[in-house]
Amino acid sequence: MMIVGGKQGITSFLSMVVNFGILFFSIVLIAFHTPPIIVTIVASVILLSITIFWSSASDNASTTAFQASCVILILLIAIIIPIEYWAQVGGFGLEDSEELEGLSTYIGIDFTKIAIATAILSSLGAIAEAAIAIASGLDEILTQHDKIRSGELFADGVFIGKQIIGTAVNTLFFGFFGSSLALFIWFYGLNYSLGEILNDKVFAAELIAIVVSLIGVVLTIPITTWMMSFRLKKVQDKTMNK
Repeated sequence: MMIVGGKQGITSFLSMVVNFGILFFSIVLIAFHTPPIIVTIVASVILLSITIFWSSASDNASTTAFQASCVILILLIAIIIPIEYWAQVGGFGLEDSEELEGLSTYIGIDFTKIAIATAILSSLGAIAEAAIAIASGLDEILTQHDKIRSGELFADGVFIGKQIIGTAVNTLFFGFFGSSLALFIWFYGLNYSLGEILNDKVFAAELIAIVVSLIGVVLTIPITTWMMSFRLKKVQDKTMNK
């Protein structure tokens, strides 16, 4: 990272270290029975701010990306909480029984809330990446074409979004497949039926997390684009009124 990115590479590495510290501290707070969802929401906002504002994007792009990410985070939380309670994927599955043998799982924490926290945190990287990509691209367009209208900028943002959405979706898919490879081998070796796979707690929890991340990426494109276009319209209207 230092060789390729130089000063920005060092900054990115430090942001990763700080993010690790925040996640570790969040785990400690949850272990001490601080409400998991509240801890996760606060940690998510801090993680997004560090990830976005410590990037090499301009102030305009970083601010827009952060605001859009926070809006998307709120929308995802509203989606995740009812889905996790409905799916009942909190806790451990049958595949975890061997590792947990002889250990007590009675730790006094609602595992459904832990599943909610996991799904929220899993979506942050994809949201931040998509938001900063859209905002930076539009900010560069504004730099090169300062007379562009807000409607044209919105159309450009949608076009950029179409270019990155395929890559973002594939990144999430490969991450899901790679992390669940051992589980898939387990399913194949034990001749699980499709119904058994879909109703497996471990698989369902992973699937919900990846679907939520996909929803977040898709929502990031129009929301970030609209915010950037709205900021441009306000600046242009203020200039015209003078």
